[in-house]
Amino acid sequence: MKLLIKGMLCASMVVSSVWAVEAVKVAPKSVPMAQTNTADVTIFTSNNADGKISPKTIEDAFKKAGFTISANRDMNGPFVKQFKSSSFDTYNLFTFYKKDTVLELVKKYPNVGLFAPMSMSIYTKKGEKTISVSSLNAEAMAKIMKAPSDDATLQALRTLVKTTLKEAMPQGNFEKLSYTIQKPKGDLITKFSMEMDADEWEDELDEFKMGFEGELAPNGFVIAGFNNLGDDFDDANYEGYDFYEVYSICKLPVIYTIAQSRPEAGAFAPCSLYLSKKKNVNMLEVAFPSVYNWMSSMAIDSDTDMKVLEDAQAGMQKILTGLTE
Repeated sequence: MKLLIKGMLCASMVVSSVWAVEAVKVAPKSVPMAQTNTADVTIFTSNNADGKISPKTIEDAFKKAGFTISANRDMNGPFVKQFKSSSFDTYNLFTFYKKDTVLELVKKYPNVGLFAPMSMSIYTKKGEKTISVSSLNAEAMAKIMKAPSDDATLQALRTLVKTTLKEAMPQGNFEKLSYTIQKPKGDLITKFSMEMDADEWEDELDEFKMGFEGELAPNGFVIAGFNNLGDDFDDANYEGYDFYEVYSICKLPVIYTIAQSRPEAGAFAPCSLYLSKKKNVNMLEVAFPSVYNWMSSMAIDSDTDMKVLEDAQAGMQKILTGLTE
């Protein structure tokens, strides 16, 4: 089978996750200025001197609100194990989605898998008595998805996330960030497509997934979660897709390095990479948010931070290039 790169990283992030693959021998398109009057990432912080708020109590609040939890992964242990130190007492990457909302959105925006699941970081800096949660606002998701910023479904989803955070952290408040959104250095989504045989697509999907998964660990990536949204669609009697699957991918040095100065980076990590095929369309679609979202939305300009992002980008490029040959 032959993988055909569409050759563009859609201009419109991740997180949340985490790489961009260059179009093959095609000059990059011009990228419009991002908004600078609002933050893409929000941080909700509460006093937690009594320690009653934890990643588990926050997860419970989201479950109660009707969200499906993909993962609530402690990263502090891996930080200490691999890097021998951590700037945090708590650092979790939390991924979640709402099934009925995703179903509603996919009918309008086939790339909803970029944020299904959505990502958050839940963290307490070492020695502090607060707990914080980072997330993307509706306008940021819309920008990346190329959806209208006032889309009612996205706005309702964001309102529910904010309400749930307030339920979980009643004394919490949104912080004002010290930086503003920067002009993206590249396109915000990376897209691929692969022509599939009308009768053999199931075998071709298995072959693609086997090759993709087999290359992750040797290149330093891990699968932090997996959601078969197609099963959710089937359960809701929606027959728009033969399959729609989302990998949550993470590379530990990326989140560890960026979190030192931008603990809110978990709003982009792990990265959601989706594979989908519409009914009666013989094409596999693959897409994920690029690292340019991290750089733009969090105003990352440190050489060290940019290098670790670019290294991850190159690693993913190597994987996907190998799958095209």
